[in-house]
Amino acid sequence: MTNRVPLDPPKLWGMTDDELAAIPLVFRDGLLAGQVCLISGGGSGMGRAIAYVLTRLGAQVMICGRRAEKLQETAEGIQRLLGKTIATHAMTIREPEAVQTLFDETVRRFGRLDLLVNSAGGQYPQAALDFSVKGWNAVIDTNLNGTWYMMQSAARHWRDRGGGGAIVNIVAVVTRGMPQVAHTAAARAGVIYLSKTLSVEWAPHHIRVNCVAPGSIATDGLNVYPRAAAEAFSVSNPMKRLGDVIDIAQSVVYLAAPTGKFITGEVLTVDGGRQNWGEDWPGGIPDYFRVPGR
Repeated sequence: MTNRVPLDPPKLWGMTDDELAAIPLVFRDGLLAGQVCLISGGGSGMGRAIAYVLTRLGAQVMICGRRAEKLQETAEGIQRLLGKTIATHAMTIREPEAVQTLFDETVRRFGRLDLLVNSAGGQYPQAALDFSVKGWNAVIDTNLNGTWYMMQSAARHWRDRGGGGAIVNIVAVVTRGMPQVAHTAAARAGVIYLSKTLSVEWAPHHIRVNCVAPGSIATDGLNVYPRAAAEAFSVSNPMKRLGDVIDIAQSVVYLAAPTGKFITGEVLTVDGGRQNWGEDWPGGIPDYFRVPGR
């Protein structure tokens, strides 16, 4: 798949609905038939792609997010292109009561839940010294606390029904730190080690917990970064290109489907080798760290 070209006004595009509905997948049709999947952040970016892929593979899908119109766009695209209906629920994962209402609605509609994909999240580039209390808390509340509320609600549902379920958390590559997004580095690292811990605690309930750590992926999420920084992401790994949302969606399937039945507490990194090579400065590299001639 050819990477999109930045346009003016600056925008790096992911895949269109038509591409998400038609691009070949490596998994067989019907792989997830009979499975009920809940995806946070399903109205855009990677969450939207995951919704398309899971639906294509036969799953019944509920997506949630803060913006009802974005959720509806995803649902309408799936109906139009795949002929299938998914459920939507507008809410914020920052509020535990809203999370519980979401789970109640999902179980009421589908009768069960088999897979939770935590794709909701957000951040903005800024020097850590300049973070406001409100800004810090907003990122932590969404990326860490909200993810935790979703995980705990899912696990309680599975425990009460007798066990069995899978969680896949979309995180970030934090092994070398993430200058200028320290808030999300803290939150995502928290989710990773929370997942590793819970994979042990919840194993008696037959609950698997794993993470997918995307590198530089072509989505509309790149719009939060300065244009030059967003364009530089394509050369921040040794493959010198952006990944696409199908790379992430199929990684989720691998961990959630029978292919991942003996995998728990792991992080699947999908970054084109970035963690081993390259540099990322979402807000643009400071002069102090700039290499002469670059």
